[in-house]
Amino acid sequence: MLTFHNVCSVPSSFRLTGIPGLESLQIWLSIPFGSMYLVAVVGNVTILAVVRVERSLHQPMYFFLCMLAAVDLVLSTSTMPKLLGIFWFGAGDIGLDACLGQMFLIHCFATVESGIFLAMAFDRYVAICNPLRHRMVLTHTVVGRLGLASLLRGILYIGPLPLMIRLRLPLYKAHVISHSYCEHMAIVALTCGDNRVNNVYGLSIGFLVLILDSVAIAASYVIIFRAVMGLATPEARLKTLGTCASHICAILIFYIPIAVSSLIHRFGHYVPLPVHTLLANFYLLIPPILNPIVYAVRTKQIRERLLQIPRIKTKIR
Repeated sequence: MLTFHNVCSVPSSFRLTGIPGLESLQIWLSIPFGSMYLVAVVGNVTILAVVRVERSLHQPMYFFLCMLAAVDLVLSTSTMPKLLGIFWFGAGDIGLDACLGQMFLIHCFATVESGIFLAMAFDRYVAICNPLRHRMVLTHTVVGRLGLASLLRGILYIGPLPLMIRLRLPLYKAHVISHSYCEHMAIVALTCGDNRVNNVYGLSIGFLVLILDSVAIAASYVIIFRAVMGLATPEARLKTLGTCASHICAILIFYIPIAVSSLIHRFGHYVPLPVHTLLANFYLLIPPILNPIVYAVRTKQIRERLLQIPRIKTKIR
């Protein structure tokens, strides 16, 4: 490690602390975190497998659900194996480039997930407000392009972050990150020099993604609810609202934890660091765990397909 003025240095690696302040409990914390990660992987892989096998699910809504499952797998896998390595083996060392790569994956795919929720809201809007044109508007090609647009937007928005840190802020006053993964603000806080550009850019991206996407989704559902209230019978209204219920639950599961974690990080100076770190990990784990459960419970086709699996195994025996 090269050192300048005995204060700032160019590190070759960082050290992640895991859950700061709870080091003595980390071996016990590995049990719930490991269990939640296993549930997230099994649940999302199951969703992908069911949609792939069941041809009746080859519809825009379920293609978007597959994209959501893939993104959730990336988000959870980009952090949990390293966190469990810290808990079990004390393997907190991570190279500078690997740290920036992890930071990119986390923030990029969180942005991608928000874009997919926006695309799903558009799908529900067309399906309910203009059902006769749904198949014409949401073709397989359009669905693929919307997914690709979400991915490219995530890369475009988040791609400059690691480059700005690597090129503008090469010197660090410490190489210990008091966090369980390489979060943007946690890295920037360790840098020497003027980091205002990074802070402003990070806040701007947070505004574009969190605020504008959630406002656009909320606006689409206001229009949807107005259309639903215009239906003739209560039964038709309940059936139509039922098709949106799982999507609304998934949106709340995603946006509420990330909003709470962001507010605490920016303004919650009196929130203990262990609490903040635990919340930051939960917002990357809760959506991957709950999304498959919500869609499996709320979607009749997926639920029926999952119930058929034990019967098939029984017949084989």
